[in-house]
Amino acid sequence: MNSSDRLLTVEQAAERLGTGVRFVRRLISERRIGYAKIGKHVRIADSVLTAYVAERTVEPVRTRRSRYGTAA
Repeated sequence: MNSSDRLLTVEQAAERLGTGVRFVRRLISERRIGYAKIGKHVRIADSVLTAYVAERTVEPVRTRRSRYGTAA
């Protein structure tokens, strides 16, 4: 988290991830993402969400397929 990072509410983080609020709260309670506690409010840095998505992005496997089936 850098000093110019935007802090998001749990609701904003859920919207950015395209998930429900319960999922984001579970990530927080399981300490799977970093967060800041400001008073009684929880805030998540924008860079934390970007890193979370980047770590879990799966690249497609590109295999070369034969145009014809396998020979018997």
